[in-house]
Amino acid sequence: MRFDPDQLDTLVAITEEGTFDAAARRLHLTPSAVSQRVRALERAAGQVLVRRTSPATVTSAGEPLVRLGRQMRLLVEEASLTIGSSEALALAVAINADSLATWFPPVLAAVARRPGLALRLQVEDQGYSHDLLRSGEVLAAVTSEPVAVQGCVVEPLGSLRYIAAAAPSVIERHRRGRGVDWSTMPVVVFNEKDHLQDQILAQQQVDRPAVVHRVPTTGGFQDAVVHGLGWGLLPEEHLARGISAGTLQRVPGAKPIDVPLFWQRWRLDSRTLNELGEDVQRAAAASLRRPRPAGSSVSRAAP
Repeated sequence: MRFDPDQLDTLVAITEEGTFDAAARRLHLTPSAVSQRVRALERAAGQVLVRRTSPATVTSAGEPLVRLGRQMRLLVEEASLTIGSSEALALAVAINADSLATWFPPVLAAVARRPGLALRLQVEDQGYSHDLLRSGEVLAAVTSEPVAVQGCVVEPLGSLRYIAAAAPSVIERHRRGRGVDWSTMPVVVFNEKDHLQDQILAQQQVDRPAVVHRVPTTGGFQDAVVHGLGWGLLPEEHLARGISAGTLQRVPGAKPIDVPLFWQRWRLDSRTLNELGEDVQRAAAASLRRPRPAGSSVSRAAP
């Protein structure tokens, strides 16, 4: 089955702009022409591809065509850049907040050295970022999913270690003998998708305490723990700085949690994607713990 490139480009524009009218303005077409292209694409596919809602969204049948349209656009932009086009090549990547705040900055520096590239990061929990790949919203993702999304390749990066930490005053207030009372000590989570702290509570065989705080930024999360809002799991390098400053302590009795990370990207013969993957692997090798052997267990949820 062959699909018309202009029709695919129109489908992508609708998903990015949210309405037929906005897509028409972007493509310098009339709304009627946009509708005709979508109907023609739906006839070729034999299925409804776009929900005519506000905003307009693609159906599950439309997702692989959106991904195809974006892949074609990437290759066209890459070729244009090679022959001297002044337009930027957009690289949409999903990454979790803690990776962005710890080991990923060298990748930013590498992209900055390549003219014509526009990095567009989407911050998403690594347990969910592969969904953005599946829908075609990003071309690559840092994810905890070791199984390749259809049309993608996957490579292990290593593990990001988290350690339970709290302000010294919080630990003293909830101290019980050599440990702490996990059932009463307030906890800080990143957002509703963050169940990493629950793994520590499961180690202690207790449920979440009555007080659970949500702080959905990496910097804010760390500040909340430092200022005594509750305990939380911090990347080990963040904890090391807090211990050095005297603002944080390890919570006694909790084992570290290693979250394996993987790099998933579209399966395309793209020099730009290859170079980006090499940048990611170098940065991961310099900071993350070595990838676990095949068949080892993985933790799937973390901020």
